[in-house]
Amino acid sequence: MSKKKVLSPWWAVGAFCLVIAAVLVPHFLRDGNPETGAAVPGGYRHFVLDLSHNNPREVKWDSLKVVVDAQGRTCRDLAGAKAILPLSHVVMKATEGVSHRDRHVEAWWADAGSAGLSRGAYHFFRSSRDPSAQAANYIGQVTLTHNDLPPILDIETVHSGCTRKELNRKALQWLQTVEKHYGRKPIVYTGDSFAKDWLDAGITAHYPLWIARYSETPPRTADWKWWQFTDQAVVYGVSGYVDLSVIP
Repeated sequence: MSKKKVLSPWWAVGAFCLVIAAVLVPHFLRDGNPETGAAVPGGYRHFVLDLSHNNPREVKWDSLKVVVDAQGRTCRDLAGAKAILPLSHVVMKATEGVSHRDRHVEAWWADAGSAGLSRGAYHFFRSSRDPSAQAANYIGQVTLTHNDLPPILDIETVHSGCTRKELNRKALQWLQTVEKHYGRKPIVYTGDSFAKDWLDAGITAHYPLWIARYSETPPRTADWKWWQFTDQAVVYGVSGYVDLSVIP
């Protein structure tokens, strides 16, 4: 009769640790500081990084770059990179509504400027708030130089009961007020479906469009200028996932 092998209790402990590691390590890499991110659409070499308070405060401004691996995905591995591409612009959230200011914007704006990066600042629009007061909030926070991008309006939500006509009137008032102040036509950031369902030609035909469409295929909105293709890109020099856009 053969002898049965008795397993040490440490074997069970080791197996348990392996299971925990298998669960926690990928979670950390995904949510803490992932090593790979979304694939880059083919044919684009100009990129826009979008930052807000949702991203870590610490950014290595002089090291920012888009690193692409052999599978066409954004990554952090410089040694194994298929391509290393510079960022064309860094855009950051500046204001929201009538009084909110992003907690990172002042430091980021100064640091990005010191690093010689092309900067942009956006305002998150609240349809339930007065557009003139929202414009004043942005103007009071953002000073643009000739090297900076034009003002940017982020419009992607509507408060309950707001009509399409009311939304467009208010957004257009913000755009016209800000354009008059800076002497530069603002960029409008919005979602692909939101542009179709909510925005009139008074906005979409008269302002450069930055369209968010998280897909492998470009936006369906006509005449877009920038395409935010993912919120899960990896950019060398900043931790975690980030929003990344391409420019034709």
